[in-house]
Amino acid sequence: MKIAVIGAKGLPPKQGGIEHYCAEVYPRIVEQGHSVDLYARSSYTDCSWQDRYDYQGVQVISLPGLPLKGVDAFATSAIGAIAASATKYDIIHFHALGPSLFTCLPRLVNTAKIVVTCQGLDWQRAKWGSFSTRVIQLGEKAAVRFAHELMVVSDALQTYFWQTYGRKTVYIPNAPASYGESDPNFGYGTQLGLEQGRYMLFLGRLVPEKRPDLLVDAFSALNPPGWKLVLAGGVSDTKSFTSELLEKVANNPNIIFAGELRGQRLWEIVRGAGLFVLPSDVEGLPLAMLEAMQEGIPVVASDIPPHKQLISGARGKLFEAGNLNSCISTLDWAIHHPQELRVMAVNAQRHIQLNYSWDHITSETLKLYTKLLNSPQPVHISEQRQTGLAEVVGKK
Repeated sequence: MKIAVIGAKGLPPKQGGIEHYCAEVYPRIVEQGHSVDLYARSSYTDCSWQDRYDYQGVQVISLPGLPLKGVDAFATSAIGAIAASATKYDIIHFHALGPSLFTCLPRLVNTAKIVVTCQGLDWQRAKWGSFSTRVIQLGEKAAVRFAHELMVVSDALQTYFWQTYGRKTVYIPNAPASYGESDPNFGYGTQLGLEQGRYMLFLGRLVPEKRPDLLVDAFSALNPPGWKLVLAGGVSDTKSFTSELLEKVANNPNIIFAGELRGQRLWEIVRGAGLFVLPSDVEGLPLAMLEAMQEGIPVVASDIPPHKQLISGARGKLFEAGNLNSCISTLDWAIHHPQELRVMAVNAQRHIQLNYSWDHITSETLKLYTKLLNSPQPVHISEQRQTGLAEVVGKK
């Protein structure tokens, strides 16, 4: 199979769930004898327009964009869709709803099968203005209308597309990255003034919808003796929010901003944490949480559906999303119940090992591609919706 990938910033991954997803799945697909072209942003790859390079067998092709907030992604995706439409591909795979606005181009002029993966409802993210939000919502509608198959990474997303559009989707989750060896002496953590098992960790982009501000407020109010809070993550078009957040923590010596961590430093800080906390209002299926669970770190998270999917059933503790008092009381409980947390962490680790594997995800993705290539054209979406709604009515 010859496969085109549109919507990822580029490879190797620096930050962002989509880039890490592509870095895990597409090299595995190449290993099985297929070819993959990934259309990337030159602003991310630092390469000239149309430069091509190899990443573990994946051909990464740099495309121009526009150096404006929100516009770069759409411009590169449009050019990628045009380039892919002019090339003979078997599969053209769009990642995220914004880039999916351009699924109509190859669908109309190319025989390739169109696949869209939705990692989350991006129009809910606070970094987008009203115009960008509307464009992303149009991308969602285009994905529903033009994609031969729509993949989702969580049960909540599958429910959303069915209830909103009557559109059946294919559920294939994310999986955690495999960590390498880290410093057993905890050298970098010691430099930061940390003690193993005695700090909470927030790991993710410092953006409003992930609510690091709520966690900072909860930790400051709780002020647990002997504990620290580490904020680790990069900035994504939200510099003003980040500046306000850093001003808020500047005078608290127990809150440490570690910046964006990678490689051994990241692995060391995750493994040394006493508690991983993700207070997000919006998520798809968070890779950072999957990785913490895989490493056996106890998890506390907001009670949004993707988090419930991962840690319900005695695999972690949930608090009411956006509720400061609920966050404070849950963190307080976690600090004072280490035995119960250890049991939850073991349950979570076992759950991830059994249910979330990149080899399995790659296999399921290839099965989907093969099924598409061997199947006739799908039912038109309007007919699919009517059929789906009829099925629902028939069940009542």
